[in-house]
Amino acid sequence: MTIKAVVFDFGGVLIDWSPEYVYRQLIPDEAERRWFLTHVCAMDWVVRQDGGQPIAEGTAELIAKFPEHEVLIRAFYERWQEMIGGVLDEGAATVEKLDAAGVPLFGLTNWSAETFPYAWETFPILRRFKDIVVSGRVKLVKPDPAIFHEMASRIEPHLPGIEPHEIVFIDDNRKNADAAAALGWHGVHHTSAAATEARLRELGLPV
Repeated sequence: MTIKAVVFDFGGVLIDWSPEYVYRQLIPDEAERRWFLTHVCAMDWVVRQDGGQPIAEGTAELIAKFPEHEVLIRAFYERWQEMIGGVLDEGAATVEKLDAAGVPLFGLTNWSAETFPYAWETFPILRRFKDIVVSGRVKLVKPDPAIFHEMASRIEPHLPGIEPHEIVFIDDNRKNADAAAALGWHGVHHTSAAATEARLRELGLPV
């Protein structure tokens, strides 16, 4: 078996991101905070911005729905940079090992087009990737198969004739890993860097 390309998700694999970092300060009570992040600034709302909806538009829509929470809703993107905890060192080490071995690396991330430039400027590790598909830029989000096809079309110029079974995709969301596997890729559900590296070694990669 020959793997010719490895595609990384970013949040939860390479970059530590959590709304908890902001909302623990704003909503100290855990039950109240959990309710807010489940029912108001919920992940399905975040994914709409990741899919290309302008942040201002998404914020206005949510405030119209929950006017009593306006201050807390505005904080989500006004203080978004505080939700970034930094690079996950073990994930970055996996990237560095593969890069050092000459394995072509690519990125596929659900991320707002408006906030991604901060990550690009802040984290040099992202420059290890030959190309990055940012969901907010292409207006598609994982696990939609269309965004994987977009990624494949970006890989093709670097590795002409590459087949699905020659691509590995690593994501901390099992649905996304499964979506890649359904297309013939090797989907790796990332639970820890050690487990991911063990799976990559099974696939013949030098980590």
